[in-house]
Amino acid sequence: MEVQDHLETAEGRGQSVWRSMSLFLVPLLLSNVLQSVGQLVGMVFVGRWLGVDALAAVSSFFPLFFLLISFTIGIGSGSSILIGQAYGAKNEERMKAIVGTTLTFTFMLGVVLAVVGSVFTLDILRLMGTPENVIDVSVRYARILFCAMPLMFLYFAYTTFLRGTGDSKTPFYTLIVSTVINIGLLPLLILGLFGLPKFGIYGSAYATVISNIVTFIVLMVYLRKRKHPLAFDRTALRSLKMDKKLLALLLRLGIPSSINMILVSLSEIAVISFVNHYGSNATAAYGVVNQVASYVQMPAVSLGIAVSIFAAQSIGANQFGRLKQVIKVGIGLNYLIGGVLIVLIYTFSRQILALFLTDQDTLHIARNLIMITLWSYLIFGHAQIVSATMRASGTVLWPTIISIFAIWGIEVPVAFILSHYTNLGILGIWVGYPAAFVVSLLLQYGYYRFVWKKKQITRLIQ
Repeated sequence: MEVQDHLETAEGRGQSVWRSMSLFLVPLLLSNVLQSVGQLVGMVFVGRWLGVDALAAVSSFFPLFFLLISFTIGIGSGSSILIGQAYGAKNEERMKAIVGTTLTFTFMLGVVLAVVGSVFTLDILRLMGTPENVIDVSVRYARILFCAMPLMFLYFAYTTFLRGTGDSKTPFYTLIVSTVINIGLLPLLILGLFGLPKFGIYGSAYATVISNIVTFIVLMVYLRKRKHPLAFDRTALRSLKMDKKLLALLLRLGIPSSINMILVSLSEIAVISFVNHYGSNATAAYGVVNQVASYVQMPAVSLGIAVSIFAAQSIGANQFGRLKQVIKVGIGLNYLIGGVLIVLIYTFSRQILALFLTDQDTLHIARNLIMITLWSYLIFGHAQIVSATMRASGTVLWPTIISIFAIWGIEVPVAFILSHYTNLGILGIWVGYPAAFVVSLLLQYGYYRFVWKKKQITRLIQ
């Protein structure tokens, strides 16, 4: 492996990384788009068939659900780094140990959350200010999903493992299966067609649970038949235990990411409270701009995942020449893909926003907000790639601290001060985003250039 790496020219490595990362990125991006479309279709079905109250009941649960699963998502990001390094080192035994420890811990965590969530759902939703007219429905809806959490977490974990090996196609194909089953079940279970029980709004929850469990079983069978290194065989069964050292490493890698996700969620709550001050038109514009921005953000987030995994594999294989190419390719793809998307949205911003908005005043606010903030997602993507590179080596604490500081030390204060104490008004809220992204990139790159690059990079898994 090392001899081959030395024989390759820098140009050859660059072309190889461009091709590999592009092939990995396309299914990952399509997965994100498909997930968004699936959620949108589900919300449309519930809203149109069951009404506004049902939609409110479902919507009120999702912030709680995201908050509870954020820790698991963080653990998943940690496991993908370890899987990537073990895969790069061709150490299948360690890969199985990582899978076993992660699955055991994830399942146990899912059981705890299922019990705690089911018992305290009502109290938590009341603390969140859920309207009384929908709270009973929200509680029952939530409990259905809570009870299925352990198995759903196992499915999420396996898709993370696969991406850690550089395989983004299989998770994409399984997501297609899951989405098709979910959308197919929605009318059957909500409306009670073909003699099935009519579950109403709870049919949406059951459809989610059934589609995830069925897809997980299909994935397990597929991996077993392919004799994939991650297939759940006798070796994997023997690995279903918690290796204390591996678990400590997983937590060290995963907890900072989880805390970051929670604080990002809380910052969005703070920002929307500033927006609400300007009335319903401003709130509607905020919602639409966020929807548009989420599609611009997708390539940056996906590239962060791709760079983290490819960097981890390069570190695992001791191919540090390839690591440099991974960073260069990631930054290049960020500006290429993100730049094209942003130019298109700037060019057709009025037409795109008109799909969501009919009120001209609201559309004008939304268009101004897009003009102010959208370009800065290129800076956000650049910072994501620098951060992802460091995380791939196990350096997670300082990139996380920098990210949290950019949000709570720059974005939220700048948005508050400019919107409350200057003539910018609501436009000042959106200035907070580019300000935070620029500061984040400067700090992330400063730490990467003057601290991280001077460290001796070693495998986390020997």
